[in-house]
Amino acid sequence: MLTGHMALTVAALFTGAAFYINFAEQPARLTLDNRALLTQWKPSYARGFAMQASLAVIGFLLGAGTWWLTGDWRWLAGALVLLVNWPFTLFVIMPTNYRLNMTPPESAGPVTRELIQKWGGLHAVRTVLGAVSTSVFLWALN
Repeated sequence: MLTGHMALTVAALFTGAAFYINFAEQPARLTLDNRALLTQWKPSYARGFAMQASLAVIGFLLGAGTWWLTGDWRWLAGALVLLVNWPFTLFVIMPTNYRLNMTPPESAGPVTRELIQKWGGLHAVRTVLGAVSTSVFLWALN
């Protein structure tokens, strides 16, 4: 069941990247002054979004494909949990992202820092969703 192993791998990559952001990158960036904080967040977010969005879709397709091939509902469940990252990002996180992206670095201040701290908390939900998906895929393999 190569597609199942691939789905698990992609979900684990998604989770690892999200975990790294929450437990290494975010705390490190919060040690910067407000202007540098925003200046670092913008390109980091853009690159992370492209990578994690792709992983969520690929993991969903692989999980759904494995469900189609095996009929085991756990593959579809794991795939859907991974895909939930898309609407969560678009409807819950995106307003914060938009405000941060529209803020010029020279205008960064305490509100910017609060928004980036809020963003970190919201991003933690993505880490949890990835971990749940990875766990469900592991369960389906065993």
